[in-house]
Amino acid sequence: MTRPRGRPAQGSGVSRDDILDAALALLDDGGGQGLTMRALAQRLGVTAMSLYRHVGDHDSLLRALSDRVYAKVLSTPVRAAGLPVRDDVRALMIRYYHAVGSHPQLTLAIFATPAAFAGVTRHITGHLTALLAQMTDQAELWRDIVIDHAHGSGLALVSARSELRQIQVMNAQYQQALDCLLDRMGR
Repeated sequence: MTRPRGRPAQGSGVSRDDILDAALALLDDGGGQGLTMRALAQRLGVTAMSLYRHVGDHDSLLRALSDRVYAKVLSTPVRAAGLPVRDDVRALMIRYYHAVGSHPQLTLAIFATPAAFAGVTRHITGHLTALLAQMTDQAELWRDIVIDHAHGSGLALVSARSELRQIQVMNAQYQQALDCLLDRMGR
């Protein structure tokens, strides 16, 4: 039995994007326990060592996946001049909730691997805290509340994965609850 090499037999090397695509698929399909460097290498038909050259260790792989998925949360500027900060917070949290709901196993893997909480996820937390500081003198408390709410609601979307109507209801409920939290914070 031959061992897979860093380059597939057809001669084209594996790219970082290929690795991240396959890793995210492994997470989505099999959960956090399914994403090992060995399983990822097997899926790609390469050696585990070739993965380490592209993405580093398992923690680095999770950080790269997190940066890729959560970058969309920060990519869209929200507020035009003169609109309330609340609108920024609301839009940011809705995008975050959708990112959590799109790849819940990634969120759970980050919870299990504190070293993966870096890069974009840390930047989101800092940005949210700064926005909330403009709304309340308890910015860190409210940050934790709205993030925990997004995590719980986003992870719950797994239960309705294939039922579009249920997903729409859950999305509306999340936004309604978020509005209640933001209204309460503004008092």
